[in-house]
Amino acid sequence: MLVLTRKIGEGLVIDEDIRITLLEERDGKIRIGIEAPKDKKIYRQEIYDRICQENQAASQWDLRKLDALQAVLPAGKESE
Repeated sequence: MLVLTRKIGEGLVIDEDIRITLLEERDGKIRIGIEAPKDKKIYRQEIYDRICQENQAASQWDLRKLDALQAVLPAGKESE
């Protein structure tokens, strides 16, 4: 992890197309501004963690449920 010290109004650049600027500090909280191309996805850490958890949960298959689903779906046409 890279650790930097910045003052209000200062910032940093990531990969030439992402700029992060420290805007203000108030009541122990820091506001930052992020300039990035629209195709870059930017998430708060807690949202990103939730997305990762949901994706992992969605990727877990219970084969018994798959077998039950297959039993109730109509069979496809057999190849001739």
